[in-house]
Amino acid sequence: MEIKNYKPRIIDDKIEEYLNTFGAVCIEGPKWCGKTWTSLYHSKSQIMLGDPSGNFQNKQLAELSPDIILEGDKPRLIDEWQEVPRIWDAVRYNVDKTGTKGQYILTGSATPNHKGILHSGAGRIAKLRMRPMSLYESGASTGDISLKDICNNNIKEKLTGEVNLKKIIDLIIRGGFPSNIDTPLENASLMPTEYLNAIIDDDAFRIDGIKRDTTKMKLLLRSLARNESTTVTNKTLKNDIKEKDNEDIDVDTVASYLDIFERLFIIDNQKPFFPKMRSSVKVKQAEKRHFVDPSLACSLLKGTKDKLLNDLNTLGFLFESLCERDLKIYAESFNANLYHYQDYNNKEIDAVIELEDGQWCAFEIKLGANQIDEAANNLLKIKEQFKENGPKVLCVICGLSNAIYKRPDGVIVVPITSLKN
Repeated sequence: MEIKNYKPRIIDDKIEEYLNTFGAVCIEGPKWCGKTWTSLYHSKSQIMLGDPSGNFQNKQLAELSPDIILEGDKPRLIDEWQEVPRIWDAVRYNVDKTGTKGQYILTGSATPNHKGILHSGAGRIAKLRMRPMSLYESGASTGDISLKDICNNNIKEKLTGEVNLKKIIDLIIRGGFPSNIDTPLENASLMPTEYLNAIIDDDAFRIDGIKRDTTKMKLLLRSLARNESTTVTNKTLKNDIKEKDNEDIDVDTVASYLDIFERLFIIDNQKPFFPKMRSSVKVKQAEKRHFVDPSLACSLLKGTKDKLLNDLNTLGFLFESLCERDLKIYAESFNANLYHYQDYNNKEIDAVIELEDGQWCAFEIKLGANQIDEAANNLLKIKEQFKENGPKVLCVICGLSNAIYKRPDGVIVVPITSLKN
């Protein structure tokens, strides 16, 4: 459809590729990340199941006869399909019957229970994950260098200009939700706060009809914010809530609530990397904790510009979250994957990009330019540990660097505000 003022998204090319390959595409991701707007851009007709008109008549119609809502010009958008799970099988059946590519685009802001869904849709309905805007998509990155070029060791050195620390904090507080990109900074923190309140007070119940203790859910969210960009265990989260909030919550409840947060796309953890290596070094299997957008953690921590300027440790973790959100978006655009590395010899790599051919690249993330030497030395030591199975590329992503360049030791330095996919 023709949409005025549509800001292109990195996922656009992938959507077109999938529409040319599969009968239907399901675009999943958190609320307000732009799924509907982007899907409208790629569709020729639509039906919105969340439309309250006529006492939610679209949803009622879908429940009575899913086939009827499939009628319309193709590709046809069915927004928030999980409100009527039977739609999944109706779409799958219709795709099977016609054999035509690119018939439907489904969007979902929650992963429903499989109750009422008979078939996985494998081979007919392909899933794509959408996230809030990266800095490049929102216009906060110049895009002077692509992650793909970095991973191919194709570097053109360039001065990129000074970056103000207050600007980095602005980008963290504002986050990547499209509706918040142009909001005045003094109001920008309100959106992620109300976003989380709405998710916990409403969507957490609607996902499966089970009432949960919303107070404890919010306490767990706060604990996750305090442990953003770390690999803490569920037990540590439980103990953190007891220590900081003086509230008991058992480990099973923590696990249950984390599952709900994942199904609602609030959290987006970074999986561990298991490299091929001959040494006996044991790799830790913990995921790195992340919210889907750093603005959510910042809001839960009540992180204002002044508070973050006076707490550089917390700011560093939030900056790492910002960078890893973007790295994941950029990497997935060329079929690469984002991981982290941590072993029992206290060696860590903030971000690992694994390419389609199995080669991998190691990234350290540092807020200040004065930390680049330390980060580069860490990368070089880790490369030596892996020897012939080591990383293809070593790179430091920096917040306050003013140039794209390759050091004499071969380590690449790139400002996050100059990066694109």
